[in-house]
Amino acid sequence: MILTGPEITEAAGDGRIVISPFNPAQVNPNSYNVCLGDRLLTYTDDVIDPYRPNATREITIGEDGYVLRPDQLYLGHTVEQVGSDQYVPLLFGRSSVGRLGLFVEITAPIGDIGFHGQWTLMLAPVRPLRVYPGMKIGQIMFFVSLGEVDLYRGKYQSSAGPQESRYWKDVAVPTT
Repeated sequence: MILTGPEITEAAGDGRIVISPFNPAQVNPNSYNVCLGDRLLTYTDDVIDPYRPNATREITIGEDGYVLRPDQLYLGHTVEQVGSDQYVPLLFGRSSVGRLGLFVEITAPIGDIGFHGQWTLMLAPVRPLRVYPGMKIGQIMFFVSLGEVDLYRGKYQSSAGPQESRYWKDVAVPTT
């Protein structure tokens, strides 16, 4: 079951969902709009290697915006800190942003029960696109879980700002 807008508002009010800052104007019929934060990360190496840390460059998005290029992956973040110890959150791009040719969550829309923090956004434009800090960029839906809950305690907990991949922390480097 998916939570409706009024239920999201009620759950944010009684603590079942944490959305900070919470703005009632961002509540939709069955989701909550999230806004783009003011920082981006890009990987700087020609080849990204999942088995080691990868160098990144941080970009601050000014009030005039920043132009995303199609040949680059950008890691952004939500303004809002969002989480729940009761519901499963899923984040998707807003359809209005998709119609501009921006992929907001490429492969990982599902959040874990118990994660609390700013969400990292995987931004990939199909053509040059200017983005602005604070623009509504995505929407989070909340689903009822069934069964025993094991709260998230992973490496991205309490994220603030965009987070680069830490895939390498979970794997043994293959030997050849």
